[in-house]
Amino acid sequence: MNTSRSHPKAQLWGAMSIVAASVLWGTTGTAATFAPAVSPLAIGAVAMGLGGLLQALFAARHIAVQSGSLLERWRLLSLGAAAVATYPLAFYSSMHLSGVAVGTVVSIGSAPVAAALIERFADRKPLSRRWILGALLGVSGSALLSLAGHAPAGSVSPAAAPAAAGAFTDWGSTVGILLGLLAGTTYALYSWAAHRLTGQGVTPRAAMGSIFGLGGLLLMPVLALTGGPLLESWGYAGVGAYMAVVPMFAGYLLFGWGLARVGASTATSISLLETVVAAVLAVLVVGERLPALGWLGAAVVLASLFILTPRTRPAAEPKGTPGLAAAMPGPRPTKQ
Repeated sequence: MNTSRSHPKAQLWGAMSIVAASVLWGTTGTAATFAPAVSPLAIGAVAMGLGGLLQALFAARHIAVQSGSLLERWRLLSLGAAAVATYPLAFYSSMHLSGVAVGTVVSIGSAPVAAALIERFADRKPLSRRWILGALLGVSGSALLSLAGHAPAGSVSPAAAPAAAGAFTDWGSTVGILLGLLAGTTYALYSWAAHRLTGQGVTPRAAMGSIFGLGGLLLMPVLALTGGPLLESWGYAGVGAYMAVVPMFAGYLLFGWGLARVGASTATSISLLETVVAAVLAVLVVGERLPALGWLGAAVVLASLFILTPRTRPAAEPKGTPGLAAAMPGPRPTKQ
């Protein structure tokens, strides 16, 4: 298992799986515009809550078989579940308080940096030059895309997102930025926890199913308190069902499979593609206009993917890329 996971071709397929997940995640903003009366907390709770429970149901057999291993690692499992439950609440609330553009760029843009720091200090993995270049390009492109005036991934609804103008003039914007940093950190935390579990012999399905299932349970009280508008019409209910089943359930199945083959820092960097998908859908479906600066940001994010995505090559690395193994942190021969 370790050999296949560290093979460049396996890493490439893992990266492609995360790209596919990011495409699905990028549809959430456009989907949520069809439920304008639903609050950000309700959108986050229904998407990640029900989606997490579906993950657990899908992985029930794997979780049962590996329950002993999971219980032995209950601290890591609990950390991941708490991060899953916190992420959507912080993410959508950040956009509600500080504006869609600022909330998105802080939340999504900070995740790769947080993941790299977690891997650096928790796993003692060095940061390669290639990862640093790719991550800087991705974060910069995401910032250009978001700050160009477009409402990117995770945009809840016109009613839920305040106007960007004047967002920096009150305390709510500061709180929103702090919540965005919390969202990016928790995204990185549950990605790292899932990758760490798979590195310790837990299957990707059991790792993702247990972490997201527990996180989904933690979100159920929030959904019960805020999810009333989802039942006001079949359309709103359909939006909630779509958010839970497609981007969150199917998207995180793909993400978990890919995460087992690349590292959390690489996975969160590649997932910056979400902002590009959201921008294109908003232009094509919602009818928004994206300025030239936004399209430049989208191009920069796409360029970063060519750097971050592993190449299929022989096991021996050229001397010019000493940090490639760290950029794609699979298991090493001597230790996980």
